[in-house]
Amino acid sequence: MTAPEKIAGVLLAGGRSRRMGGGDKCLAELAGKPLLTHVIERLGPQTAALVLNANGDPDRFSAFGLPMVADTVEGFAGPLAGVLAGFTWAKNHTPDARWIVTAATDTPFFPDDLVARLFDATKGQYPAIALAQSDGRLHPVFGLWPVALGDDLSEALTSGTRKVLHWTGRHITTTAEFPLAQFGDATLDPFFNVNSPDDLAHAEAVFAEIITT
Repeated sequence: MTAPEKIAGVLLAGGRSRRMGGGDKCLAELAGKPLLTHVIERLGPQTAALVLNANGDPDRFSAFGLPMVADTVEGFAGPLAGVLAGFTWAKNHTPDARWIVTAATDTPFFPDDLVARLFDATKGQYPAIALAQSDGRLHPVFGLWPVALGDDLSEALTSGTRKVLHWTGRHITTTAEFPLAQFGDATLDPFFNVNSPDDLAHAEAVFAEIITT
């Protein structure tokens, strides 16, 4: 499944990774390659272009060959700051893309039809936001965002808004429901994210199931 419009992908890597001991969680190795590589391989084929949203020295990501855009909001303003950075990058580099899609860089199993199903959830409404949901839980870091809402988001962040749902509640927002995923004998929420060393070990076990089936 592919979305019928050009959509720019924004990989969000701006978190502090406290439970992983700090540093860049997305550089942790899983099944022989960095988490970030798994995410690029999942989202890249679904989008017209990819950009990495991260702060600090860009050289640490140079091996991935992606453009990088930093938050324009000072401090750790959360995912909305990454969405705004993605809007700005898309306007300058993919001006024919009316939407961006965001994905967390610590989530190696998210669906390969993420973008198409988020797009379908908008039911042709523009500007409408679509967020991913699975097993009764909303995943607001995985969303489809209309570039037309960039100015409104900028104003909201300047006014102190930080929680994703506080901002999305002001706009048409829909959800796309995703089923649990089956990897061999392992059943997993497709938006399972690696927050701790134990999570990383669990993800390794899931990949072992994939390899043996």
